[in-house]
Order: sequence, then structure tokens, then C-alpha cells
Amino acid sequence: MSPPVAPPGWSRWLVPPAALSVHLSIGQAYAWSVFKPPLESALGLSGTQSALPFQLGIVMLGLSAAFGGTLVERNGPRWAMTVALCCFSSGFLISALGAATEQYWLIVLGYGFVGGIGLGIGYISPVSTLIKWFPDRPGMATGIAIMGFGGGALIASPWSAQMLESFGDDSSGIALAFLVHGLSYAVFMSLGVLLVRVPRTEPARRDTGTAAPTGPRVTARQAIRTPQFWCLWVVLCMNVTAGIGILEKAAPMITDFFADTSTTVSATAAAGFVALLSAANMAGRIGWSSTSDLIGRKNIYRLYLGVGALMYAAIALFGDSSKPLFILCALVILSFYGGGFATIPAYLKDLFGTHQVGAIHGRLLTAWSTAGVLGPLIVNWIADRQEEAGRTGASLYGLSFAIMIGLLVVGLVANELVRPVHPRHHVPAPRQEAADAARQQPKSA
Repeated sequence: MSPPVAPPGWSRWLVPPAALSVHLSIGQAYAWSVFKPPLESALGLSGTQSALPFQLGIVMLGLSAAFGGTLVERNGPRWAMTVALCCFSSGFLISALGAATEQYWLIVLGYGFVGGIGLGIGYISPVSTLIKWFPDRPGMATGIAIMGFGGGALIASPWSAQMLESFGDDSSGIALAFLVHGLSYAVFMSLGVLLVRVPRTEPARRDTGTAAPTGPRVTARQAIRTPQFWCLWVVLCMNVTAGIGILEKAAPMITDFFADTSTTVSATAAAGFVALLSAANMAGRIGWSSTSDLIGRKNIYRLYLGVGALMYAAIALFGDSSKPLFILCALVILSFYGGGFATIPAYLKDLFGTHQVGAIHGRLLTAWSTAGVLGPLIVNWIADRQEEAGRTGASLYGLSFAIMIGLLVVGLVANELVRPVHPRHHVPAPRQEAADAARQQPKSA
């Protein structure tokens, strides 16, 4: 499948909706918790078992993005979106079969393994294309698309809950909900497949307001040999670990924090808090990434990591004495969590160029896989140990929050170590591009 080239006069503003159709679909992953209680009841699962499809999906997201990034660059966004559509939708159909036959391993295989591959390929599918269409505003462009991944749960969560209420929360009802998900997302993602286009050559791109790529040209293979790549790997891992530490345990965390006070938090209020965090996650992806176009990528990550550490410290010290302070700090942290995802492709573009930015981004997402295990492990394991020791309330989280502050400081140091990539890692431009560049230079008098 050859990448579809935009015809003359094609508007670059049609590309973000194509990316959104994919990211809003695969963003359903953040709504997996809706299926956890019904699965536990219908199939007799523990909480750990019911979380396995989601955990495997996040791991496969990072791995498939890392190993498939080069193929995405080589075959183009339409191929990548098609693969994502097939895998993500097939994952739901396999899961539907597993629920209908009460074979839990099929749900793990479908949603976690097959669907996880769709998550990874779909997540990186539009990145390099958007950056090439919007070289003047790469942070905004990638933020628009990746915002969809953060906001997908706002659609999928109530939709899934309504289906389970209508179809029933037994195994057959879950199976039917999975089936509807798989078919619906296949239709919606096909819009992106049909709509996406890649920019034309330099003369045609001038008609759309874009410009020829400038700056460094670094391959994905060379990028992973640079200290800049590994510094950004640490930056992303630390930022995601800190954010997902709150996101994964948000409802019980706010309940625990105020359990020993006169202002306890009900289950309904805790669910509303989770929805607020999802909104902050989504808003941060477009808001902070667009801001990075104005103040620079390194400065925005100083904000994410430095201010994020201060927010964690404020919650640890004063969170249980002020509910508005707790909520505000958590919202800021989650906005930084989402902003970090949306800004990292533009940071990579600044350092390594647009040549293979999608493949480089895919390799960097292994940091997400690591953080997806590390963040919940830190918060849950420490809370369990503290509870066994007889502690309650905010004291369950004091140590884990101190660890999160330390991790954010590590990320802040790694960000400060980022420097421009040494020219020895650059690859020369193709002959034609070099000749075009030479012709565009003003002639000497």
C-alpha cells in the first residue's frame, strides 16, 4: 500500500481529523476499568486478573511501536492506520468470543496482545505525517491527535457502561458489548484510513503553506546510539510514571486521603474526580504541547518535571487538609502527564529531524511500557504494605509520593543534559534534495 499523496490544493487541516479518528478509537484503552467489575463477577476473576488485558495492552503498545516504527515510516500512514484498524477491532472480536465462551485467555489474547499491537501502531501512525504537514507548529499538530488518545475514554467509558446496562453484565452481555465495540471502531477508524494524505514534493508543498524539511536528518538506528535519545527516554519514563501513579489509583486514593476527616469522599464523587483527571489529561495534550511551540521543548519539560514535583510535594504535605488543593494539584499533574505524551514527538523532531521521527518515537515509547508497570507498582505495593502495618488515610501514600518526587527530579536532570545531536550522527540528504537546496541558495554577486 503506497502512501496517498495529497493532490494540489489539499488542505493540511484535513489531516488532524484523520489522526483523531484513530486516536479517539484506541483511546478506549483508558476506559478498560468499566469492564473490570463485570468480568470479575461473570468469570470469577480477581482484580489482578481482570487488569491483565489492560496491562498487556500497554506493554504491547510500547513493543509494537518500537518494532513497527520503521515499517510505519517505510509504508506510510494509510498502511499503519489499516494495520491498527485490523488489530484493534480484531482484538475486540476475539475478546467477544472469549466472553461468550467464558474463556478468559481469549480476552487476554484478543484485547491485550492483538489489540495492544493495534494500540502501538495506531498511536504512532500519524505522528511523522503531522509533523511534515505542520513544520511550523509541530507541538500543536501532534497535540491535536494525541489529545484524542487521552479523550477517547470520555466517550468510551459512558458508552461502555450504557451497553453493559442494556445488554447485561453477564458473560453474554460483555461479549455483545465487545462485539459492538469492534465493529463500531472499525467503521470509525476507516474514516482516517480514507482521509489521510502525505505532503507532496517541495514545489507542491508551497501551495499548502508548509515548507521543505530542514534541520538534522538522523535515522532511527543512529538515534538510539545517541545520549539525547536515552535522556529523553528517562524524561518520558519519569513523567509518565508520576502521572500514571495517580491516574491508575485515582478513585481509591482520594477516598483514602479524606477517609479520616470530616469531609469524606463518596463513590460518586470519586468517579467524578476520575472524569476530571481524564479531562485534564486530554486538555494538557493540546494546551501544553501548543505552548511548547512558543517557549521551546526543554522549557516545557522543565515545567512538567519541576512543577510536577512541587505538586506532589504539596499533596504529600497538605493534601489531606484541603480537598480543593488535592484536586487542583492532581489535575495539574495529569495535565503534565498528557502534555508530556503530546510534546515528545516535537522534541524528537527538533533533535533528530523529520526523516524517521515516527520510528524514533516508536522506540521511545518503550519508556511508556516501563512506566505503565513501574507507576502502579510503586503506588499499589507501598499502599498495601502500609495498610498491613496498620496505617490509614494519607499515610498510605507518603512514601510513594516521595519516590515520585525523586523520579521527577531525575527526569529534570536528564532534560537538562539534552543537547543538539552531534553532526556525526546525521545522514546526508538525498542528491535531489541537496541539488534543490543548492538551487535555492542566492547566487553570489
